[in-house]
Amino acid sequence: MSKTLIAYFSASGVTARTAKQIADASGADLYEIRPEQPYTSADLDWMDKKSRSTLEMNDPSCRPAIAEPVQNMAQYDTVLIGFPIWWYVEPRIVDTFLESYDFSGKTLIPFATSGGSGIEKAEKSLREHCPDASWKNGSRLCGSDAVNWTKTILKD
Repeated sequence: MSKTLIAYFSASGVTARTAKQIADASGADLYEIRPEQPYTSADLDWMDKKSRSTLEMNDPSCRPAIAEPVQNMAQYDTVLIGFPIWWYVEPRIVDTFLESYDFSGKTLIPFATSGGSGIEKAEKSLREHCPDASWKNGSRLCGSDAVNWTKTILKD
């Protein structure tokens, strides 16, 4: 039987709410990609060129540490990866997550939250980090979209 994991990073709680809706709708396990060093509001001030988030996003090689690993990643066949869109792509901590496991042969499905940016550039970036995974197209979700999207994407 196929087992699904919803792995998500949320800086402000928006992506967390969406991930929980998806987990509830699908019965999948839920895992939060938490930074070893939590972000403060000053860290997330994208208008400050010296804020932590800005410095991380301006450095493509930056890989913020994750607080706790997924227990027994091998048990999952499908992983939905959720994140807010930062600078048109996924936050660097999502790259840390993707590079921490072997996703060869697993189905990966991204979902993002954003006030307006699309997910296209993030999808391209994600695929470059895990080229041996079987990627499905993702979606930018807003509120109640999550439940309907989940039913559609996981039935295929």
